[in-house]
Amino acid sequence: MSGAVLAQLMAQAAEGGADLVALRAIAEEAGELGASRALSRLGLEDAQAAKDMADLRDLLTAWREAKKSLWQALFGWAVQMLLVLALAGLAVKLGLSGVSR
Repeated sequence: MSGAVLAQLMAQAAEGGADLVALRAIAEEAGELGASRALSRLGLEDAQAAKDMADLRDLLTAWREAKKSLWQALFGWAVQMLLVLALAGLAVKLGLSGVSR
């Protein structure tokens, strides 16, 4: 999209005074032109852009799930280690350490 339509609307508004409809049209064209330029600079103006964004979202979701799973596994491991240490301490306190010999 070029800025020709925006330039024409700006000239029209300058000539005859800008009414509300003209101002809205100018704002809409300026917004579309800016969005088009931003997408172009990011390399997302082609037909594959939607698929690329969906792939990136899937990758980000997978990363978040992996992080969550890691923290859950680490927490579970830590709880198990604490329970083992507590049982070992209880066995020593009750004098059960020599029973297996």
